[in-house]
Amino acid sequence: MKKIYLTLSFVIATSLLSAQNKDTKAADKLFDRYEYVDAANEYLKLTEKDKGDSYVYNQLAESYYNVFNTKEAVKWFAKAIETKQDAETYYKYSQMLKAEGNYTEADKQMKKFVAMAPNDQRAKSFNANPEYLTALQSQVKMYNIGKSDINSIHSDFGAVLTNDRNVYFASARNTSRKTSNWNDEPYLDIYKATYNANGTISEATAVANINTKWHDGPAAVSSDGNTIYYGSESFNEKEYTKDKKKKAKFGKIYLYKATKDGDSWSNSKPLPFNSPAYDVRNPSISKDGKTLYFSSNMPGGLGGDDIWKVSVDGDTYGTPENLGAKINTEANESFPFITDDNVLYFSSNGKQGFGGFDVFSIDLAKGEEAMNVGAPVNSSKDDFSFTFNTVNNVGFFSSNRDGVDNIYVANPICGVQAVALVKDAKTGKLLDAAKVVLVDGDEKVLDIQFANSEGKSSFAVECDMAYNFQVSKQGYESGVFAIAKTNGGKVVIEALLNPILPIITEKEVILEPIFFEFNKSNITKEGAEELDKLVVVMNEHPTMVIFAKSHTDNRGSDKYNINLSDRRAKSTVQYLISKGIEKERISGQGFGEIEPKVMCDDCTEEEHAQNRRSEFLIVKK
Repeated sequence: MKKIYLTLSFVIATSLLSAQNKDTKAADKLFDRYEYVDAANEYLKLTEKDKGDSYVYNQLAESYYNVFNTKEAVKWFAKAIETKQDAETYYKYSQMLKAEGNYTEADKQMKKFVAMAPNDQRAKSFNANPEYLTALQSQVKMYNIGKSDINSIHSDFGAVLTNDRNVYFASARNTSRKTSNWNDEPYLDIYKATYNANGTISEATAVANINTKWHDGPAAVSSDGNTIYYGSESFNEKEYTKDKKKKAKFGKIYLYKATKDGDSWSNSKPLPFNSPAYDVRNPSISKDGKTLYFSSNMPGGLGGDDIWKVSVDGDTYGTPENLGAKINTEANESFPFITDDNVLYFSSNGKQGFGGFDVFSIDLAKGEEAMNVGAPVNSSKDDFSFTFNTVNNVGFFSSNRDGVDNIYVANPICGVQAVALVKDAKTGKLLDAAKVVLVDGDEKVLDIQFANSEGKSSFAVECDMAYNFQVSKQGYESGVFAIAKTNGGKVVIEALLNPILPIITEKEVILEPIFFEFNKSNITKEGAEELDKLVVVMNEHPTMVIFAKSHTDNRGSDKYNINLSDRRAKSTVQYLISKGIEKERISGQGFGEIEPKVMCDDCTEEEHAQNRRSEFLIVKK
């Protein structure tokens, strides 16, 4: 994403000062001035002279990371981590690997990040849902996309459509402008084009009376079309930080407001919460004009760039408010856009996605979790600046998936993501491996899945159609759960399964079969779930004493079967003790094949299964 100047905080050099030396001085100076292309060239010269080390490799990786040259970033991150780096380096390496489509290696590096920063929200999200990519890939398609016809050979991004059919966007197409040292492209200007009724867009022209000699854009226009908010540089106000040592001046991104004057804009002025201490950018104004959303690295955030909002009353502004952890992470969130119906779109490289920046949405009226909008809007590259006009029912977003920032059109399609969330009805415990069958109104089977480690199965279904989930899991009563008709979006159905309770007779507690792996005696996950029911029974009957008998079928020698069943009985006893049952109340023994339930010589598989069992005899009630 080469328009980083307006999307990310300027990246302060992550190097350890102790690693800098006279050889790296020239490259470090360029890096500290954010001239990453030239900095990378200088660091490369050091590697060609055999003066490369962990510091140089990391600086090369950071340089390429900051201009989203994923291939080179991956190459040099791989060299850098040959020596242990800080946690954020492994996270960035993981992001670059994902951008290159190498998800397997990306997950390996993410696990290293998790081990080093377990309390980071990104680490917690990964631990909670390591299979996120499978879920994203199966997510219902929400938009058809196509490349817009207003793109140039340079960076074009941040398109927003107004109700009067004007499209405003930022572009580096003006080649008469000076070139930015950041990415060797011309400085950005704000452009305007007309969105025609047939979906085509007229030729763009630069917006008069707003563009400066610095970077300008992207912009947001009020619903009445009379006010524009946009980003520009603090140099306009002669506000900057001067670094004598580096012989450089460092500006920040400020937000400006201008008002309509005939066919042009006038009375441009900076917003009062701009500061030379941080960046404020990427504005979006609510339908009523009373709330301005923006991204900033101002103090009080969760890390990097965050999404903020501020109340607006004419030229009076409230105190900026951070939108919190449902939206922001320790990484970067940027490009907020608020729709007329209060849905917030934004981009994040901290939430789980396909790679780079992904587009997310959240309905602020409902207070639910932010949702990845899925493919094809999101890809392994940077996908950002999603805007949606509810009047014309069309969206725009930007992506560098073709090597340069381009503007894409997103046309919504009606689809529903139906999610089954399977839980134990008694305890609320999430149940994985439950079988979830999707059927239509005629009971026709449409798809079959098994719940993941979070108890979820996700299906793409049609709008305005009713469906059912048929859910089953061993040890639980099966259930049918209705999916009502809906006109798009995501619907989560809680599938609460009632556990099949043990049968208590005068002589024994009867459970479902306790399964063991072949030739093994360790308690399996499935076996543990069943034994937990015995724990509940014994806790409800505090004087109950149980004798566990383990049996095998008649395959194998007598001695082998006795030893195997005895180990299994003892594992069963130890499991129950580990769950708080006093050892005086539980004992066990293996009986091999000497007490078959079904007498047979040439047994069928069903007869073998009946003989291969555990029994829980009641010694005392």
